[in-house]
Formats: sequence, structure tokens, C-alpha cells
Amino acid sequence: MEETTVFKFTQIGYVYVPVKDIDASIEWYTANLSFKLMNKFKDRGSYLAVLHHPHTHSIALLLIETEDDRPLSISRNGKPFPIMAINCPDIAYTHRQLSERGVDLDGLQTLGQGEAKYFYFRDPDGNLLEAAWSMWDPKDTVKEGYEP
Repeated sequence: MEETTVFKFTQIGYVYVPVKDIDASIEWYTANLSFKLMNKFKDRGSYLAVLHHPHTHSIALLLIETEDDRPLSISRNGKPFPIMAINCPDIAYTHRQLSERGVDLDGLQTLGQGEAKYFYFRDPDGNLLEAAWSMWDPKDTVKEGYEP
């Protein structure tokens, strides 16, 4: 009898991000980070918004409206570290565009001999995010209905 492999999990499905004002956050994430609102609904006393990114195999971002004032960040050796990284095909362009829009961001950093680049930035609620590019990023296709 042939044995088949069954994966316990196949991919990361969602990233949850706490926000104080769901509508303002939807506007910020769609205008600045190319997300698209798929659904907004009330659950357990507050709103959730499901946002998708244009790439076929990207995970969903769920904005969770909360009264708690606790932005997400990870501490790495005593310094803030981002909760998620978003890949950029042209990271210099992305850095310039976010800077022109007044987004709170750090300078562009290069790793190794230029094999990877990144910068950190914060959403309006103070959640620390990373924009990243590397020569190892997987190539992906864009979903139908998404325009640059």
C-alpha cells in the first residue's frame, strides 16, 4: 500500500493587526500599501477588515479594531523589530513614495553586497512594519482586478 504525505498546514493564512479606527486604517493600508478591502464585519463587539494584497499567493491582512492602545512590535536584543515584512519589487521607489506621503519611516538599509534591502515604518497606530526586497524573493503573479 502506498503511503501519502499529508501536510498539517500549507501556508500562513492571516496576519492580525490591532487598530483604533478601522475606517481610517482601511484607508491608510489601501492608499499606502496597495491592499484591497475584501470585507468588513462586526465580530465579538468590534469591527474586522479583511484586506488582500495583489499577489496571487499573498496572505490576508486582518485589521482588528480595538480600544486597547498597544501597537505590535517585537523586541530583538532590546530594539524594536517589525511584526511583518511586505515584499517590494522596487524598494527605493516604495521608500520614496511612502516618504512623500509623510509615512513615519527609517532610512533604506542594505544587507551583504546588496542581496537584500529593507526599511522599517509605522502605521498610524504605531505598529512596526518592514518593507523588504531580496534577490531571493519568490516571483508571483498578480490577481485579476488589481491595478498598480
